[in-house]
Amino acid sequence: MTKEPIREPALETQTKPELMTATEPVIEPVIVPVSEPVIEPVIEPVIEIDRERDALLVIDLQLDFMPGGALAVAQGDEVVAPIAALLPWFHTIVATQDWHPAGHISFAAPDKGAPFSTVPLYGGEQTLWPPHCVQGSAGAQLHAGLPTDRLTLLLRKGTAAHIDSYSAFRENIGPGGERRTTGLGALLAARGVTRVVVCGLARDFCVRWTALDAAAEGFAVVVLDDLCRAVFPDQAAATSAALAAAGVRHVEARSLRPARSPA
Repeated sequence: MTKEPIREPALETQTKPELMTATEPVIEPVIVPVSEPVIEPVIEPVIEIDRERDALLVIDLQLDFMPGGALAVAQGDEVVAPIAALLPWFHTIVATQDWHPAGHISFAAPDKGAPFSTVPLYGGEQTLWPPHCVQGSAGAQLHAGLPTDRLTLLLRKGTAAHIDSYSAFRENIGPGGERRTTGLGALLAARGVTRVVVCGLARDFCVRWTALDAAAEGFAVVVLDDLCRAVFPDQAAATSAALAAAGVRHVEARSLRPARSPA
């Protein structure tokens, strides 16, 4: 018999146990929608024009107050066309015109003071201006873009040599301490006007004084800020405060609406 070799038992192949790795839970980012701030729309006041009871006062649209004029108001010419476009909305339209004699008391001169300085006068103060709007001069004429055939009244002011006149309603303080009326308040009242809309040049002087005097005479007053320009634009806040204190509304022309056509 052939002796079979002794076979050792086969060693079992041991495999290393697989290492179980703990996986961390995947955390999905939570996206929180960010709501944009709610911007409330600016609601412009709407002023409906009453053709019979509202009057348009167009202040001093004269060539001497336009760019290149003797007393130029910056961008003064920009308001002419928009103001002219409003004329058909009103039955009563008054335009004012500075109409000074030569050597007027408000004119700067070497013996009085420099332009834009102030001097005491009749218990108050008078601003000295470069000579402007002299009666009959080219600079005193109204801008050609304002159609004068639509005007109810052309009111010339500052005609007395010794008194200035910013307002369409009253002269400045005179020698006796009084401010004489131009008669405009009585005329408007006689025509049934109860509210005036004021625009033109310059917001910080003739427009301002006209608006304040109109309020003092009992009229409701609206100043169209975007259809005015100022001699001193940096004083706009002071002008606005004075208007507000007198109950004068100042808005932009886009707030106006023409009178509704009768049904």
